[in-house]
Amino acid sequence: MKINNNSIKIKDVTTHLGTFNVSSSNKLEVFSFIINANNFDYQNAIEQLLESVAEFALSRKVNKEYKDKPLALSKIAREKFRKYTENNGELGEFFLYCFLEGHLGAPKILSKLELKTAKNMYVNGADGLHYLKLSDGNYHLIFGESKVEKKLTDGLRDAFKSISDFKVGRNKKDGNKSGIMFEKGLLSSNIDREIEDENEKLFLKSIIYPSSKSNFDVDDAFGIFVGFEFNYSDLQHLPNRDFREAIKEKIIDLTEKQIKNINKYVEKHKLVGHTFYIYVLPFANIEKDRKMILKELLS
Repeated sequence: MKINNNSIKIKDVTTHLGTFNVSSSNKLEVFSFIINANNFDYQNAIEQLLESVAEFALSRKVNKEYKDKPLALSKIAREKFRKYTENNGELGEFFLYCFLEGHLGAPKILSKLELKTAKNMYVNGADGLHYLKLSDGNYHLIFGESKVEKKLTDGLRDAFKSISDFKVGRNKKDGNKSGIMFEKGLLSSNIDREIEDENEKLFLKSIIYPSSKSNFDVDDAFGIFVGFEFNYSDLQHLPNRDFREAIKEKIIDLTEKQIKNINKYVEKHKLVGHTFYIYVLPFANIEKDRKMILKELLS
């Protein structure tokens, strides 16, 4: 499977402020939107990420079927989203997809939005499903978790709590199944939605259900995206160059302080042994900006 064509644009519309080693295997990736006139440039991001909406929301089969009908494809993709005024989670899921594919290089396996079961009701479980080939020839099967919250600390804490619940199959909604094995079953039973090539299907099934006969190992890993609020109004009167330096320094300082907390959450929830790919991205006003971006992406 290949990376979708447009997800790599996430590297053009955001600035990578740094990679921090949380532990020997866990990485914390810090990004910000590109700065324009002492503000986050959301419009640039929206314009360049528009084409990723269909790749995120719809299967490869549907994208291929409508490749010569871009307007129809766009309409179908947007219909998969809930109304932006009722939406609390899908912006985080969208950015998680973009970073896992476009930055990490981990192809999406399954389009969760296509498994919609009823109006405004989606399949419980991971926010995204990707896989990553490692430099040693082995693989990570990556289950995604996204949070968009006012405080970075709250977003990270809640993400690890959700991952813990997911791992043990704990679900707040009675009667709804969840958990890693349920999610793998969901993957296996829906591969035909995504993949036409029979060899690719066999390969993906070998990652979902690894065998001792395989010539590679597979470990369950987690991708986390946290969007959080970072108010920079006190810096806006600085010259442009000074503003960029100041905001970069403050975001990095704020994020680095979370490394101790992340390690605490991993230990607390007994998640040692899993690899975590963590992405954080600040917004100036979390509620206002989230709704505005979703409205623009879905219009």
